[in-house]
Amino acid sequence: MAEPATQTPGLRALLLAPAAATLLLLFVSPLIYFFIVSFFRVSLFNLVPTFSAVNYLKVLSDYSDSIAFTLGIGIVIAGLTVTLAFIIAHLIRFRGGRWGAFVLACTMLTLFGGYLVKIYAWKTILGREGIINNGLMAIGAIQQPLDVLLYSPVAVVLTLVNYLLPFAVLPIYGALRSVDITTIEAARDVGASPYRVLHDVVLPRCIPALVTAFALCFLLTAGDYVTPRLVGGARSVMIGTFIEGQFGIRMNLPLGAAMTFSILVAAALVIAAFWFGLRWRLRPR
Repeated sequence: MAEPATQTPGLRALLLAPAAATLLLLFVSPLIYFFIVSFFRVSLFNLVPTFSAVNYLKVLSDYSDSIAFTLGIGIVIAGLTVTLAFIIAHLIRFRGGRWGAFVLACTMLTLFGGYLVKIYAWKTILGREGIINNGLMAIGAIQQPLDVLLYSPVAVVLTLVNYLLPFAVLPIYGALRSVDITTIEAARDVGASPYRVLHDVVLPRCIPALVTAFALCFLLTAGDYVTPRLVGGARSVMIGTFIEGQFGIRMNLPLGAAMTFSILVAAALVIAAFWFGLRWRLRPR
């Protein structure tokens, strides 16, 4: 049988050309531009091409603590989100029954709430007059409202986990859909414990989805500056806040670009470590 015309290399390249051009124009080109700019310096708000690593040295010397805090809280948020997302997706896939589609729809429905709406909702919940403080005071657990709930890393974690959870559920649920129930039943028939079934049958099929969900949650957290500003306070200043300040207030594009690429490299190393660690943990024994 002759190969369909749609399979010819020339036509495939032609069909991919618009997407490739869009990717090059809107993603690759700005990255290359800002990477080059990160080696420049600013003089009277004008870019001076000096091709020096001074900006990166300044990032390491002045902003290393903020980068470390960003990476730490990003790992916590991504880890919690992926764990909760896997539990929810697993329940929907294998325990949901007729209600599985409904639970999945409710999970996706939270996306319509909006980013800022969720931030202000958590700001209200965790505030002095919020549900938590009022509830604790009603049962006599505390006498005065707690101020540590809001404007703290805990508030940032709760807000971003709530926001990112639907984004993590989707790829994991899609991966679990490919797991054949008969394979799980066969593993149980030969005496595999629930842990071995999860470890040897289910999780290995979900590695790409777990890494995708972790990377998405981690990168969105690492680049966020709105949530730390609105609910994190002075104790939760992340590198995104400084990047936004360099681009929006100080007009120091080279230093802002150096910060951006520094956190991108650090984030790539964290995601790679998670990927290799997950593969090592789930290797056949």
